[in-house]
Amino acid sequence: MAFMSNKLFGVISIYGLLIACAILLAVTVCQREARRRGLPQDTGLDMALWAVPLAVIGARVYYVIFRWDLYRARPLTALYFWQGGLAIYGGVIGGFIGLWLLSRRRKLKLLTLLDIAAPVVILGQAIGRWGNFFNGEAYGSPVTDPAWQFFPVAVYADGGWHLATFFYESCWNLLGFILLWLYRKKAKREGNVFFLYLAWYGAGRAVIEGLRADSLMWGPVRVSQALSAVLCLGSIVILICRNHNKKDSQ
Repeated sequence: MAFMSNKLFGVISIYGLLIACAILLAVTVCQREARRRGLPQDTGLDMALWAVPLAVIGARVYYVIFRWDLYRARPLTALYFWQGGLAIYGGVIGGFIGLWLLSRRRKLKLLTLLDIAAPVVILGQAIGRWGNFFNGEAYGSPVTDPAWQFFPVAVYADGGWHLATFFYESCWNLLGFILLWLYRKKAKREGNVFFLYLAWYGAGRAVIEGLRADSLMWGPVRVSQALSAVLCLGSIVILICRNHNKKDSQ
């Protein structure tokens, strides 16, 4: 399989369309989950209004910082986020800030909002990776063995076959959504769903990022891979400590 055109009918950006669909889905799911938890009406909508704009800004700023070489000559193109170049961790940071501001404004528990958002975020990431497919990005190292030159193992890009890392991560994130969605009603403490998200996503991203051909770099370090490993291990420790402390208090 080769990367396809990033325009629908030659006009509409498929990358932008997928982002819009992910946002609409996020609002719908957040509204439903907020009602289930007995939160004030329209909490889910408020979450989207506060978190999504900052998430998009954060995702773009994060990407531009580490790929400034692409925008130095034409700085205004850094604003063209619909053309691709959104870093997930920047989006997570921006969205976190938005939910923190909302929790302060509406006197809501931040961990509760994060638990509501976590399944939606990883589902949005699963959808968003297909935007990378249409933009012809987020693929991995070259695949030189003809026996493995087929999708979903590999994807044809830039005149050769490469590991289909965008597809690997999309599948991992979809599994993560199913896990978080099933776990959300069983979680014993607020924040556990969010920390499980960080652990699950971080574990997958740490491995898959090592296969990428277009990682954001800080010197010799793959930024997202290092951050993923730290968040994964940190979240696992937090979950273990939370569970241990809960048993001690019983």
